[in-house]
Amino acid sequence: MANLRLIITLITVLICLFSSFTKSSNVIKIYLPKSLNLTLSTDPSIISAASHDFGNITTVTPGGVICPSSSADISRLLHYAANGKSTFQVAARGQGHSLNGQASVSGGVIVNMTCLNDVVVSKDKKYADVAAGTLWVDVFKKTAEEGVSPVSWTDYLHITVGGTLSNGGIGGQVFRNGPLISNVLELDVITGKGEVLTCSRQLNPELFYGVLGGLGQFGIITRARIVLDHAPKRAKWFRMLYSDFTTFTKDQERLISMANDIGVDYLEGQIFLSNGVIDTSFFPPSDQSKVADLVKEHGVIYVLEVAKYYDDPNLPIISKVIDTLTKSLSYLPGFISMHDVSYFDFLNRVQVEENKLRSLGLWEVPHPWLNLYVPKSRILDFHNGVIKDILLKQKSASGLALLYPTNRNKWDNRMSAMIPETDEDVIYIIGLLQSATPQNLPEMESVNEEIIRFCKDSGIKIKQYLMHYTRKEDWIEHFGSKWDGFSKRKDLFDPKKLLSPGQDIF
Repeated sequence: MANLRLIITLITVLICLFSSFTKSSNVIKIYLPKSLNLTLSTDPSIISAASHDFGNITTVTPGGVICPSSSADISRLLHYAANGKSTFQVAARGQGHSLNGQASVSGGVIVNMTCLNDVVVSKDKKYADVAAGTLWVDVFKKTAEEGVSPVSWTDYLHITVGGTLSNGGIGGQVFRNGPLISNVLELDVITGKGEVLTCSRQLNPELFYGVLGGLGQFGIITRARIVLDHAPKRAKWFRMLYSDFTTFTKDQERLISMANDIGVDYLEGQIFLSNGVIDTSFFPPSDQSKVADLVKEHGVIYVLEVAKYYDDPNLPIISKVIDTLTKSLSYLPGFISMHDVSYFDFLNRVQVEENKLRSLGLWEVPHPWLNLYVPKSRILDFHNGVIKDILLKQKSASGLALLYPTNRNKWDNRMSAMIPETDEDVIYIIGLLQSATPQNLPEMESVNEEIIRFCKDSGIKIKQYLMHYTRKEDWIEHFGSKWDGFSKRKDLFDPKKLLSPGQDIF
């Protein structure tokens, strides 16, 4: 019996090893001369932590990790890497919230950006200069002391400013104020040549637009000047249920078209699948079983989630918004619930869910997430082909499915970040945020591949967010009309291809 247990244990270990893709790592010993005044840590625990990311799918071992005390440290490191006798690659890493090793470097140097964290609010309170390793939750805490806050947010605040801006930064405020990259006035960037450059729309614009959404390819952001506005005190937070997808999306689109009138400040949408975990906790205990029954009856239920920020509940705008939601929208009668929470508690809501998952040991698991942008004209085709014909037909679904619209005019096409290259005013943001085990990870990854295949075969011009391609032709297709400019910027700012090799672009 003991031998049987041993065999089972060994088999389990082997499954875990082979179901997680491990990039080969030809680790070289990196020598940093004393004149650089940099400490390169090779402590096994630090190396191990830097070898994994939130995705928990890859293992990529760096040669060492530095904790910079200033941007000058990073400049010296990159200048030496670009001009020294032995060239090594460099990756900036914040919270390691990438999914497939994008913030990794095999055998090279990880720059721990969380060592650089600071927030300075301007005297006129119109912007804050933020060190790139600062968490958004700390940006909020510091700016809120002055009665102001950033105007756009990601759904999760415990990631760094620099990492977010290197990708885009999306969430429920995008329809109103645009992604986070649209709310940056100025950046300090260290290029792959070790140059320290300040850039903005007027100063070094080629670098400014390239770095925003540029996946770390042209430089390491060390400071960002973030737009601020009045920080509201509270949020009225609503969820409404729909059984008809077209009615659901019509109401979503109507609400984002009212953004500059009496509209809401935040809008997202969730999808409840009968083969998944149905979180009914937002609704009153007396309604929770009814919600669960509703999902079982229809197979799919759609959740419209909105919030209105405010200071004074007696202002007429609050009653107007509530009146609009309750009388003008076509949600299922009786299935609306409202919470009144502090502005911070609303913004930090995902942290509450994280704490629950951590307590159950369900946070540090593989996350084969798939994030997509879909043109409005094809959202029904996507729904029918993906939500109903793929996800609903899985044996079980684990995780969260998000679907909500945003306006194209909130995105600046000069930036590197990509959304579908169509002329449509509205695009949908899709987040299929599934969790896996080492055993079922290959199955879930194959589902993602099936979804991508369906979109291509159906002619749905999607773009991925937080993507990870390994073939150059896929990157060329992803960047489309921007590829030539993207490639030229790489040659200009990082000619030796030292930066962010984990993206597998060059």
